[in-house]
Parts: sequence; structure tokens; C-alpha cells
Amino acid sequence: MTRFARIAYTPSVRAAQEENGSALAARRQLGPTGGRTDDPDPLGPDEAAFLAETDGFYLASVGDTGWPYVQYRGGPPGFLHVLDPGTLAFTDVRGNRQYITTGNARNDDRVALFVMNYAARARLKLYGRMTVRGLDEDPALTQTLAEPRTDGRPERHLVIAVEGWNWNCPQHITPRFSEREVSAALAPVRERMRLLEEENEDLRARLERYMERAEAAG
Repeated sequence: MTRFARIAYTPSVRAAQEENGSALAARRQLGPTGGRTDDPDPLGPDEAAFLAETDGFYLASVGDTGWPYVQYRGGPPGFLHVLDPGTLAFTDVRGNRQYITTGNARNDDRVALFVMNYAARARLKLYGRMTVRGLDEDPALTQTLAEPRTDGRPERHLVIAVEGWNWNCPQHITPRFSEREVSAALAPVRERMRLLEEENEDLRARLERYMERAEAAG
């Protein structure tokens, strides 16, 4: 996570790390002092798979005043498309029409993504630079992002060039499960209940036939 650390570990952050005893670990994350330091960190297979399966993430942008703004973006798994090891994109649909993230990107393309998988207690942080693309600007991109995408009226595409990424530890992540995850987990239980109900129906029918024969015999 060399590039991520070089973006995140500003002089003020390094001072805080020194004061709190984590400076040595931070220096290892920064990587060697020589050579290029501004090359983006490409996504690996694990990161690409994690992002391609997410159904939501938090997106932070920077306003003209310097204040950060965080929005949530959600959709079906796969709505956040991994175009290549350095590029993410998704179709942005109409929401509350405040357009804060869209407006922020006009002046400052820097963004941060916080991607959670509460069920697996995993989280991935990313820095990137976001470009807003019109729906008719790139027909090939529009076709690529058409499915899957978030339900709603498409308004634009958001393309993010990844600068750096970092996995967080699972500490303090409260496990939560989506309706889809709960349904998948309960599928074997529902199937077992169905079989038991069929067995009960068969037993009741056999019992009724036995009672009818007993009454007839007298």
C-alpha cells in the first residue's frame, strides 16, 4: 500500500504516529525512499473481486470550501465495475438532486472510497481521482456499465482512477447481513422445513388411512 500511505501519511499524521508509537510500522508501509513515489497502486485479484461483489460503498469528495462530503452509493452486486487494475466506474442515477459530489468533482477530482462487507467483517479503503462522463460521451463505456447497475434514471457515469488502497482489520466491525445474504443462509433451512412438512403430510395421511381401516374392522 505504498501509494496509499504516501497520500495518507502527511507530516501531521507522521507526527501523530511518532507520538503514539506507530512510526516504525508506518515507515515500512511508506516503502523505500528512493525511486518513483507517485505511481498508483494497482488493484490485485483479491481487491478486484471484493469490489466487483460489493452492493454499496461510501464515497467522499472535497468541496470548494475544503470541507469533505460523504455519500453512500448502492446497487446490485457488480454495479461498481472494475474496468482494469487501475479503474473503477459505475452509472450514477437520479437521487435527491443536490449534486454535491458531482459539483465537488468539477473543482477537485480527489475522492476516497470506503467499501464495507459487514457480513465478512472486511473493509477496503481507496484513494482515487474521479471523472464525470456524460451518458452519450462514451457509448462503449455506457454499454459496459449498463448491467448490472443501480435502479433508477441514469444521469452520468463516474469513473475513478485508483491511486492507492488499503485493507483495514476486522476489529470493531459489527456483522450485519443484507436480505440477499440472509436469504442465502436460510435456503438450506427452508428446504429442510419443506421436506419435513411433506413428511408430516405423508404421516398424517397414513394415520388417517390406518384409523379408517381400524374403524371399518370394528
